[in-house]
Amino acid sequence: MSFRFHHKPVMPAEVLDALRPKPGGRYADGTIGGAGHAEAIMAASSPSGWLSGCDRDGDAIEAARERLAAYAGRFELRQANFSELADWLAPGSCDGVLLDLGVSSPQLDVAERGFSFQHEGPLDMRMDRRQPTTAAELVGGASAEELARIFWEFGGEPQARRLAREIVRERARWPFETTSRLAEVIERVSPRRGKRAHPATKIFQALRIAVNDEIGSLRIGLAGALKILKPGGRLAVITFHSLEDRVVKDFGRARAQDYTFTGGVDVPELRQPRAPELKLMNRKPIKPSVAELADNPRSRSAKLRVMEKICEL
Repeated sequence: MSFRFHHKPVMPAEVLDALRPKPGGRYADGTIGGAGHAEAIMAASSPSGWLSGCDRDGDAIEAARERLAAYAGRFELRQANFSELADWLAPGSCDGVLLDLGVSSPQLDVAERGFSFQHEGPLDMRMDRRQPTTAAELVGGASAEELARIFWEFGGEPQARRLAREIVRERARWPFETTSRLAEVIERVSPRRGKRAHPATKIFQALRIAVNDEIGSLRIGLAGALKILKPGGRLAVITFHSLEDRVVKDFGRARAQDYTFTGGVDVPELRQPRAPELKLMNRKPIKPSVAELADNPRSRSAKLRVMEKICEL
């Protein structure tokens, strides 16, 4: 149902300030969601701006098409991973690219999608429901060592090994099929004891990232976004947790350097001059305003980084 994706975009004014939409400009939204940002870009680039949008979620594409109906003839939408942007958009064709990462509020709020332990539902977590592997299948088939790696690497869970071993023991007795059962086992092993965050928070985040290969997609997508930008075009990326933000920050810093190095060690003696590919528009990430935080508490962890392409790749 498309209505599920009618939600507030995060930092819309800041995104517009970063991308500077203009008439005749060409823009790409790699995570179009409910088209909140896309609608603002379309309005700001009227009457002749063009938007190419994609999302892994078919419901999001349906909602975006409805929301952008007033701009018919000025956009193209595809159900696709943003890591594929460079496969269907020409190099140097875009004035701006937006990536708004993570899971959307409508996905979290719909129990049948299985993203949240706060709602009873199937243990699914697929952003693209055409893909075969669900969270239930990952939890049911991965070794304790692999689960522990996922919990630690993608969730920073300090009890990753203990939780992984318990999950493997429990699944032999009764397969994990619902969000509530997984959350109950996690809470039994790691009691809440007055903590603000539920003990399942990091585990659910880690499984979602693994199921959707979010970090792999992000690395490919950032490189692709830079490729499709024109010189002077801007890339705006909104992240919601430290792992994503670190990938984006490292990507920007590496390509803003005016040197490269050999041997795997960055020391002055091994540096070779080169033309930087982009410049960083903000050394520190932009965060939501106090007013936005009051109006949309889910924006509290959002960080916006902006980069500008300065040479052809």
